[in-house]
Amino acid sequence: MQSKIKSLASLAGIRRRLRRAGRSVVLTNGCFDLLHAGHVEYLAAAKRCGDVLVVALNGDRSVRALKGAHRPLVPQAARAQLLAALAAVDYVVIFNTVRVTPVIEALRPDVYVKGGDYTPETLNAEERRVLEGCGAKIKLLHLKPGFSTTALVEKIRRTLGSTDCSGGL
Repeated sequence: MQSKIKSLASLAGIRRRLRRAGRSVVLTNGCFDLLHAGHVEYLAAAKRCGDVLVVALNGDRSVRALKGAHRPLVPQAARAQLLAALAAVDYVVIFNTVRVTPVIEALRPDVYVKGGDYTPETLNAEERRVLEGCGAKIKLLHLKPGFSTTALVEKIRRTLGSTDCSGGL
């Protein structure tokens, strides 16, 4: 599993070799804070969009910036290890910026996949511009209903009768 977790520089070199071999690279990204069945199905569907699936994982710092001070619940190293254990995932790279733009620029994917909670209009404009610049196809995949990390956190909070799970999880 560790061999699937790469630095961006290392992965850029792998990407160049894959391009020379005529293999297509699919890129997706996210926090993947509490891995659930919706994530597993989403990543399997993303893998079917090309030959090699790279998951750009928001690092702890960027998750806090996006989701708030009490997230992530699971540290980045553990989240990366869980993703790397999935058969659909070929490589994982951790990034600490709020936007995935530097990863897109370095890897120049053939396909960029996001969940169906996005539309072409709601994708970050800078990310979309870089994707279009490198010729990546943008695919939006249907999400499995009823699965959401935020919903899971809220359910845990309700079950515990607390609005602050940071000390209990």
